[in-house]
Amino acid sequence: MKFDNNKVSIVGCGNVGMTAAFSLLHTGLVNELVLFGRSKAKLMGEQLDLEHALSYLPHAKIQASESWSDLANSDVIVYAAGAAQKPGQTRLDLVVTNVKILESMLPNIIRHAPNAVLLIVTNPVDILTYKAYQMAGWPKGRIFGSGTALDTARFRFHLSEFLHLNPKSIHAYILGEHGDNSFPVISSATVGGQRLNNLDTFSEEQALKAYKQARDAAYCIIDCKGATCYGIGVVVSNIVSKILQDARTVMPLSIPLHQYHGHSGVALSVPCVLGRAGVQDTLEAKLDWKEQQQLEKAVVTLKQYL
Repeated sequence: MKFDNNKVSIVGCGNVGMTAAFSLLHTGLVNELVLFGRSKAKLMGEQLDLEHALSYLPHAKIQASESWSDLANSDVIVYAAGAAQKPGQTRLDLVVTNVKILESMLPNIIRHAPNAVLLIVTNPVDILTYKAYQMAGWPKGRIFGSGTALDTARFRFHLSEFLHLNPKSIHAYILGEHGDNSFPVISSATVGGQRLNNLDTFSEEQALKAYKQARDAAYCIIDCKGATCYGIGVVVSNIVSKILQDARTVMPLSIPLHQYHGHSGVALSVPCVLGRAGVQDTLEAKLDWKEQQQLEKAVVTLKQYL
């Protein structure tokens, strides 16, 4: 596979797609940015708005497009197309609508960008990631989802509030479904080489409260302002940046499982090694008995939707 364009295409330029595009331009890693969607007129406005900021940002070529052929030679494609979660909806309520949209769009992506890394962001991200993996027939790791990367960022932030630490110093994951069947991995979480639950400032009650705040964050934000965009936009930008840099960073991402703690045939978030070819390896998280049961519950629940 030849990677030398640093070309990123965003399919679906709503709130999430455009926030990701804006964040990506600040990294200086993208040479070409394609904004793909159904309304060329709206996309032209988005293109022009971003171009007017380039005097203060690293340079990049920005192109609005409604032609699939413009995705050719993309290094990374961010798939953010589909219906968004509305107040009162869970992510799994979007299955039927967004699977149909994926099925209509993915063949065009495969045809025009057969060597790209495909990052699925649209919800329910775990279901769409596995469906895309089945449809494309690409090597494992070339298609994956943003998964619980955002949940984990939210969790670390809320943990930091009562631990009085920078969230970047807290190594604690949320794994499983990006949704109501996620779970916090507290048993092996660490801070500065120490187990989180050994810290003097640790409180299991506060940790579970932090998890619930992270799990329910999307519902709260959607109720308040109608949509989430900044958090996930920065997460997408970070994921794409790690790919372009071949960073081999470990992140919790949604990937089809193959005998992961005995589970297969579903996509869920586990610690993944992220590099230029996508997810290049998975790490088997150390889970206690309760966490293993929570992982199994997420597997069973999501398989009902496949």
